[in-house]
Amino acid sequence: VIEAGLKNVQGKSVANSISLKEGETPFIEQARLIHRYGAAVVVMAFDEDGQAETAERKVEICTRSYRLLIDQVGFPAEDIIFDPNIFAVATGIEEHNNYAVAFIEATRRIKSELTYEHVSGGVSNVSFSFRGNEKVRTAMHSVFLYHAIQAGMDMGIVNAGQLPIYEEISPDLKSRIEDVLFNRRDDSTERLLEFAEQHSGESVQATARDDVSWRQTGVSARLQHALVHGISDFVVEDTEEARQCADRALSVIEGPLMAGMDRVGDLFGAGKMFLPQVVKSARVMKAAVAHLTPFMEQEKGSGKGATKKAGIIV
Repeated sequence: VIEAGLKNVQGKSVANSISLKEGETPFIEQARLIHRYGAAVVVMAFDEDGQAETAERKVEICTRSYRLLIDQVGFPAEDIIFDPNIFAVATGIEEHNNYAVAFIEATRRIKSELTYEHVSGGVSNVSFSFRGNEKVRTAMHSVFLYHAIQAGMDMGIVNAGQLPIYEEISPDLKSRIEDVLFNRRDDSTERLLEFAEQHSGESVQATARDDVSWRQTGVSARLQHALVHGISDFVVEDTEEARQCADRALSVIEGPLMAGMDRVGDLFGAGKMFLPQVVKSARVMKAAVAHLTPFMEQEKGSGKGATKKAGIIV
């Protein structure tokens, strides 16, 4: 099955996945086949004794797999992607309470003790206990990703289009989620369940999208809000309003638009925004610049817009 897929895929591919579940011999055979086709590989933290649940076992299995791949197969370390298993938390079963901590700690150790490899995981697994409550689930994904990335996680499987901005999650919900993820309180599951019951049927994104109070602020604040949240609905009319208030079109770019993108850059750099959200922000910026471009061309011809900082890259 692996070879059939590798024969038909174009470009660099990733084989998902192999493990030590059946022992070293089939593991090495599969790895050699994948290596022969130049593909990268996802390696699960799974051996002959089952899936790794503790940080110690995750690191042990990944280290053993790494040594086999490097020493016996000659696999490039940069093509190895470990999946140390993300399991559901807040299940009501005490043994599951440390699952998120175990993944984050294992990720930190794998990135520290091994070299050039990557770490991935199925992020949506962590919130499985809250199926049907999108507000809690998507917030859990964002909070988990924020902390896992700090530990060294490189990639994850999640619906990126539904991730709320980390800083936009209410402090109360964020605190309850972190209590669960880090197993900080004996009643953390009950407290998050309580919140979920109170907000059933809601979503973080829908709440932010439906809240139009930001439309009552000044035009500069509105443009910055639209950029940070990736809202393109009003960007042309707001950009035009800002242009009419400015001495020249370029001032709108150098002022509120760049201030908004600076905020996006700060959030992304801090791991509080993720790439799909930044892409949405860039599209809003592109729409605003597209509206301003004809006016800048006119001003350039008249000499009004002449400036040493006229180069704009979106």
